[in-house]
Amino acid sequence: MKKLEGSFPVLITPMDENGEINIEGLRQNIDHFINEGVAGIVVNGSTGEFVSLTREERLKVAETAVDQVADRIPLIVGTAAETTDDAIFYTQHAEKIGADAALLINSYYAHPKDEEIYEHFKAVANSVSFPIMIYNNPFTSGVNIGTETILKVAKDVENITHIKESSGEITKLRDITRKGKGYIETFCGSDDLALESFLVGATGWISVAGNIVPRLVTELYNSAKNKEFDKAWEIYDQILPLCNFLEDSGKYVQITKRAMDLQGLAGGPARRPRLPLTPEEDAKLQEILENLHVLSN
Repeated sequence: MKKLEGSFPVLITPMDENGEINIEGLRQNIDHFINEGVAGIVVNGSTGEFVSLTREERLKVAETAVDQVADRIPLIVGTAAETTDDAIFYTQHAEKIGADAALLINSYYAHPKDEEIYEHFKAVANSVSFPIMIYNNPFTSGVNIGTETILKVAKDVENITHIKESSGEITKLRDITRKGKGYIETFCGSDDLALESFLVGATGWISVAGNIVPRLVTELYNSAKNKEFDKAWEIYDQILPLCNFLEDSGKYVQITKRAMDLQGLAGGPARRPRLPLTPEEDAKLQEILENLHVLSN
């Protein structure tokens, strides 16, 4: 089993102008991230527009990623679904094709209670043997999973090994990290709390900004791990305007895809109802990217 640690970009799903998935672009993007030295990658996450993809498209993205990664770095596949049966289907498929772990959020429309989330996570994890990273994101799922529920399901189910914590509550991540020591590890899921998360014990970061500045998010984690805090704060100050823009805009998918295009990588449009950036938003993005010195000449 590969160790899950460090900064993992959660990839966009590149698309052609007609809205079809750009499979060759996905392959090229994966090679780009590996060449930039990222610790691992995630596909079929929220940034990958998984809710806008058909079942066949989600399977194709996962299979393409496994094939292209070719065991070079850890690959996590998002396997979230509204029903437990569908989540089991996607999770079993991810394990079968050779992914290293699954990323699993609770139902995002039903707004389940904690006991329902516990049973959902347990049933999905028990259907496979590879690691499961559960995911708490009240902003997209409508539910802020209780800390004790997270700790209980991780303690009760052996292959629930990690959590992506995206509540924006640094105290919650701190408490899970400290109380769950020995059976669950925390990953930051809030781009604007990355360094703070490392300082309270997070061992990784599922990063939207990692699509745009993969080398910097990798250096940020490595600096914090090595206790080079002056360097870590210097990098964090550099990327915080981008992280804040992604977190606060409500258009993190469109921002990321546009930034990929501007760098000569595969981005493309987002699927409706997501609309492109306004001229003002585009200008702000380009200013941020110019300050980060990542724009193609």
